[in-house]
Amino acid sequence: MCLDNQSSDMFAKADPIMWDSDLNLLHPKPTATSVYKNLCLLSVVFAFSVGLTIGILIPLFYLEAPDVKNQTQQHTTNSPLISNIRTVFVNNSYGFKTNGTYPTVSFVENLGSGQDYSGLVEDGIYWGSKVEKALPEGYLRDDTWGAYVQKAVAVKMESGCGRMQNRLVTFQDGLKGCVRYRQNTDQIQGELFSFYLAKILNLPNLAPSTISVVDLAKPLWQNLANEIASAQWNSNRPIVLTQFITNLNSAAIPEVFKPVERHLNKYDVLNMTKQFASDQSGLMKRMVELAQWSDLIVFDYLTANLDRIVNNLYNYQWNANIMDAPAHNLAKKTDSELLVFLDNESGLLHGYRLLKKYEIYHSILLENLCVFRRSTADRIRKLKMKGNVGHLLRGMFDTQNGDIVKDILPTIPNKSVKILNERIDKVYNQITKCESIFSNT
Repeated sequence: MCLDNQSSDMFAKADPIMWDSDLNLLHPKPTATSVYKNLCLLSVVFAFSVGLTIGILIPLFYLEAPDVKNQTQQHTTNSPLISNIRTVFVNNSYGFKTNGTYPTVSFVENLGSGQDYSGLVEDGIYWGSKVEKALPEGYLRDDTWGAYVQKAVAVKMESGCGRMQNRLVTFQDGLKGCVRYRQNTDQIQGELFSFYLAKILNLPNLAPSTISVVDLAKPLWQNLANEIASAQWNSNRPIVLTQFITNLNSAAIPEVFKPVERHLNKYDVLNMTKQFASDQSGLMKRMVELAQWSDLIVFDYLTANLDRIVNNLYNYQWNANIMDAPAHNLAKKTDSELLVFLDNESGLLHGYRLLKKYEIYHSILLENLCVFRRSTADRIRKLKMKGNVGHLLRGMFDTQNGDIVKDILPTIPNKSVKILNERIDKVYNQITKCESIFSNT
């Protein structure tokens, strides 16, 4: 309390309230009592203000106190440019998107203007002419496999080519093929229509594939009755027969697509030119790899393939080292640097049924990709404009397969076509977003 005995006596002796003849209050002259009251009031206000200020500043101080160790590591390992770029793509990643929009990116206008990418990146978001010329040809122009299989005679069948009931077959002329046998026809459809979609997109990274039917009366299978029985295959089942590819090694996940980085744009390419300043051969090798990865990300997003990079991303929550392991179902030819997209059976059907569980992993790479092959982007625009991807896929199925296959294996379902068109729209929107951010910077 502010009042002691002395102050109580002073208030007791205070003059009574006085009024004039017009009943107006007469203000007495200030006394020691009123001065003391004001001092007490000021002391209370001051004490309250000090307490409130301390109460606010203490938590702010601890919340905003810099982590010296982390800051030191950041300054020694990352330039301001990389730090800023990472901020853009963290903010643009799946978890930060709200209501279908992305936070405004303002700083990119001041970065990299006028930089010479020496044919590595053109128009801000496309791989340049030097990279395109260095890309391996792959299997884009190989249209003879289907006709070859129709006339081929298999002379040997053995374990190999992945899963339990898959087999490696050797033909009469020594060529080999991988046979994919499944109980569920949707996995056979997924493999076949993913291959067709790659052809529509002009991607050279899928080995030639075709459909056949297990029939011991046909020359293709007539020498393999015992092997087919041992493999527990049923007759009149559709299989996918893919050309066997030699000289394959595992393929690692590039650093720019691992969780710490997880983005690729023209500024990342610029940083790589500095890292490889004295190794132009190594730089071009890296660019060729990343250009193929940009196609892989688009392709796997469209098909919702959950058995490749999404497999690594999903398991990252339990095993942080899995991103350092080879990418699942991805290989690299040692003689050409071609990335080969293996095992696409989960695409377009099985993967679409599991979108609720895996969509975040499908989206996170696409939403952080801003360098594309121009030919792939052009195909996406045409498919978006015409909306005819279902017609194209069904046309390929009808023209490349006979009645026996079509009686056993259904074409791609309407629901899958609808989802595929929606995903084409999303890829188109991503390309458009990247143009708005990077084309004029």
